[in-house]
Amino acid sequence: MNSSNHQAPDASPAPVFAIVVGEHSGDTLGAGLISALRKTHPEAKFVGIGGPKMSALGFESLFSMEELAVMGIVEVLGRLRRLLQVRKSLVRYFTENKPDVFIGIDAPDFNLGLEEKLKQSGIPTVHYVSPSVWAWREKRIFKIARATNMVLALLPFEKAFYDKHQVPCTFVGHSLADDIPLTSDKNQAREALGLPAEGKILALMPGSRGGELSRLVPVFLQSAQLLLAEDPGLTFVVPMISERRAEQFNALQQQHAPDLPLTLIVNKTQQVMAASDCLLMASGTVTLEAALIKRPMVITYKFNFLTYLLGKALVKLKWFSLPNLLAGRELVPELLQQQVTPDNILPLLKERLYQDQSQLNETFTEIHHKLRQDASAQAAKAVLTLVAK
Repeated sequence: MNSSNHQAPDASPAPVFAIVVGEHSGDTLGAGLISALRKTHPEAKFVGIGGPKMSALGFESLFSMEELAVMGIVEVLGRLRRLLQVRKSLVRYFTENKPDVFIGIDAPDFNLGLEEKLKQSGIPTVHYVSPSVWAWREKRIFKIARATNMVLALLPFEKAFYDKHQVPCTFVGHSLADDIPLTSDKNQAREALGLPAEGKILALMPGSRGGELSRLVPVFLQSAQLLLAEDPGLTFVVPMISERRAEQFNALQQQHAPDLPLTLIVNKTQQVMAASDCLLMASGTVTLEAALIKRPMVITYKFNFLTYLLGKALVKLKWFSLPNLLAGRELVPELLQQQVTPDNILPLLKERLYQDQSQLNETFTEIHHKLRQDASAQAAKAVLTLVAK
């Protein structure tokens, strides 16, 4: 291999990859993709909107990633003018300085509109992380087809959906499956967190957003109190994503169960899951982490009432949690809206805390192998097929 930095006179110029991400999970995927692309093209240039992990790899950010990190309809409306300005600037920049390929990572409400304009101007476009078109607003598939040359899907059933609609899609696997080991040592995790080596541990995981906590914490604490009355040796541990959420949880506990003994741990969610025997949790990507860590779980979700009514009309899914969607059957119990009560939660938790779960673990292991595809390398390989055209 030639280690010289000088290019031969007839060598093609180093490729330029445009990437736009809108939040920290996208920054992680973007950094993995940049590292994988550099193996083939060490001189490549990367430009667009990225986060700190991407910037550390020499990525040139034209705007701060925080510009796009907006959630919720009301918040987006408040920032809409600025978001449209940013998108217009990016369209202008990339049509004047044409990259070899554009990759929008997640943030579909922002990226798909940008991808459509760039594709119209002759730039190949990729959308990395499929929007949940298979779950709701299925007609978005037509916009995705107009906007992209290829979708990179994290989950195998997503590719099947795109194939049905004849939209180019590559299943690349999930980076979580690459990062989480195939076996998670319970004793090691307990020791690292200073938790009891003996006895059962139940993790209470009411979500990472304020609204989720306010809706789920009271019923989680009530369920924990009833369980403790039956098994005084039970330990409760609560992983929180940030100090802010920890404060919110503490306030809710003071209100609903001030005497319940529990351990609150910030920013070590995967370790807490590994240390636990069972998880009572809100739905979300964290349920996939739980399946990869191979822990039984009871999954719950409560929307605010209007969102629930809207969702009920739009969502066409048999299940809402990723473990069940990936298994194609009810692998773990799901409780939604008015089903989320201590009376429903308790028997499900007891069964998973005190009965053999080895069969469930085997299925979780199958899912882990299916998703463990070296996602960043697969994504890079798919992107390079468009550069070569």
